[in-house]
Amino acid sequence: MAKAPLQAEAFEGRRVLVGVTGGIAAYKTCHVVSRLVQAGAEVTVLMTESAARFVGPETFRALSGRPVFTSPWDTADGQDVQHVDLARSADAAVVAPATMNCLGKLAHGLCDDAVTVALAAVDRATTPVLLAPAMNAAMWAQPSTRRNVERLVADGFTVVGPGEGWQACRSEGAGRMAEPDEVLAALARAVRR
Repeated sequence: MAKAPLQAEAFEGRRVLVGVTGGIAAYKTCHVVSRLVQAGAEVTVLMTESAARFVGPETFRALSGRPVFTSPWDTADGQDVQHVDLARSADAAVVAPATMNCLGKLAHGLCDDAVTVALAAVDRATTPVLLAPAMNAAMWAQPSTRRNVERLVADGFTVVGPGEGWQACRSEGAGRMAEPDEVLAALARAVRR
């Protein structure tokens, strides 16, 4: 299998958590996971219940070749605290798409799904965590979203995007998830630091 040229050296042998939350942009995350695996990363996908309405866990299981976690209660190897083990062993994490709901939960320390509970256990001092926001332009413009993003950046998260353009709500504006290659490039930079 050929390695993805740009990221191969950054991701070879790395353990990457990929969180997927409930937005239509979840389809873009399939490309992110595939490219990470092609670059030699061990990818573990974590999904919210809402994310599974857009892309099924089976798709990510096939792309990653690993179990997919859709609940804080899931275990792959009988460990009671799977989310803590996943967080400790991760070299990097990315949430794509990161919905308004997810950003709010992370900014306020709420963790009630597979994505947020695992990220709560990540040591951001040693493990980079990227967020790729995706939402309607009106939601992206909300003062609460802006405050949450500012808080998350201050707390050590890296935000990539969002971009501008056509949205699933049939309008144009800011809030589109960054394109997969942009997410991968930002993740590669973070891992190299």
